[in-house]
Amino acid sequence: MSGIKKLAGQTAWYGVSSIIARFLNYLLTPYLTFKFSDIQYGEMSIVYAFIPFMNVVFTHGMETAFFRFSSKADKKLVYNNTSISLIVSTLLLAMVMVAFKDPIARLLRIEQHPGYIMLAAAIISLDALSTIPFSKLRHDGRPRKFASTKLLGVFINIGLLYFILSICPRILQHDPHHWIGQFFNPDWAVGYVLLANLVQSAITLLLLYREFFGFEWKFDAMLWKRMMIYGLPLIVAGFAGMINETFDRIMLQWWAPVATVDAAKAEVGIYSACYKLSILITLAVQAFKMGAEPFFFKKAEEEHAPKAYARIMKFFVITLTLMFLVVALYLDTWKYFIRNPKMYVGLKVVPILLLANMFLGIYYNLSIWYKLSHKTMAGAWITLAGATITLAINYFCIPYFSYMACAWATFACYGTMMVISYVWGQKEYPVPYAWKKLTAYMVIVVLLYFLHQGITSLWSGRMISLTTATLLLLGYTWFIAGVEKKEIQRMPLIGKFFRK
Repeated sequence: MSGIKKLAGQTAWYGVSSIIARFLNYLLTPYLTFKFSDIQYGEMSIVYAFIPFMNVVFTHGMETAFFRFSSKADKKLVYNNTSISLIVSTLLLAMVMVAFKDPIARLLRIEQHPGYIMLAAAIISLDALSTIPFSKLRHDGRPRKFASTKLLGVFINIGLLYFILSICPRILQHDPHHWIGQFFNPDWAVGYVLLANLVQSAITLLLLYREFFGFEWKFDAMLWKRMMIYGLPLIVAGFAGMINETFDRIMLQWWAPVATVDAAKAEVGIYSACYKLSILITLAVQAFKMGAEPFFFKKAEEEHAPKAYARIMKFFVITLTLMFLVVALYLDTWKYFIRNPKMYVGLKVVPILLLANMFLGIYYNLSIWYKLSHKTMAGAWITLAGATITLAINYFCIPYFSYMACAWATFACYGTMMVISYVWGQKEYPVPYAWKKLTAYMVIVVLLYFLHQGITSLWSGRMISLTTATLLLLGYTWFIAGVEKKEIQRMPLIGKFFRK
């Protein structure tokens, strides 16, 4: 029991810190959409769609390899190998990025700002060098330092960004000859976002200096070769995952059906800002992944494990459907989270992306089958199938439908991954999911959304929209409480309110 308690405590530290860090960055959306034009926000989104791809290359599966081989070989030797490999590869790859900054900038259609690529190279390099120190903290069971370092970095980023974008212009407005004016350029707005991120990454690595310098320059070539053979295939899966998550922004600014490059960037900015509203479901999925995965593995050896997994899936889907309604029905309120009214034209993608991220959450829940049956390559194949769908739909449809194609591609990608994982998983590791009931719940919330749209199109007005949304949400909640009453009665905390 003490081991389980310790695991639960560490999971809470890792999970909560990661979710809070993402949520704080999420809260930057209203600030940045207020400060930036749609074109500037699009440029920023393009750069931040490119960075995750390079993160995959820079780390080349070494984090997973570190955990894998630390349990099989000498931990100190594995840490030495991993650290040396990442230091050398990071230096080489960073030099390549800097040398080819102009071609990369042209590829991303930000050729006026090749400096963005240099800043991105520095950020990616520092983050890559921080990867193994963070992994060492997790391996050594030091969740508090892990969490505090992560959160401090995010707070520094936010504070510095506010100082540069809000305080500096205010100072120069009162004193145009202030020394800050020698360094501050309002046209370099996206560059300052990258600069704040760079400072965050640098301070984070500095806080991890004990772990970073905790290796010795002793290299085992044979061990490194085995680690590379294990880690390199993860690059393929990592690339496929990034295609599904972020590559649509880059494709959108390549092929958007608009006349100018700036108009294409504006399309990216609109899509990226509206995408943020669907991430509320993603945050719930992230929380679930952090807490549920250790539970799944702990339960795996029990006789009734599949029934427990099915029950978890049911309440997970119920939670996601409620979150779908909370965002989709109140979209006229949530839109004020985006402070640039020009971007409201893209709100029609939000319900599609909410459903897509619901599918992704279900896929993560289903993925336990290939993790428990030691068939992790299945996950890579499923992700590659999703990436193929993403590329195909975006390539053929963006020139005609702009960011709507991106939204539907995301929907089709994650929906397909969910279905493939369910069908394949039931053959390899059967779990008695109540799939008919769960499908019905998802269909019902979609119908409620369309019902709300129909009512508000006939009788417009903010109060009518809010009243209708609230009645539909309460009605669905009452319906679920009635259907799942016996199950809810068994739940801690809230179960007592449903018992006689």
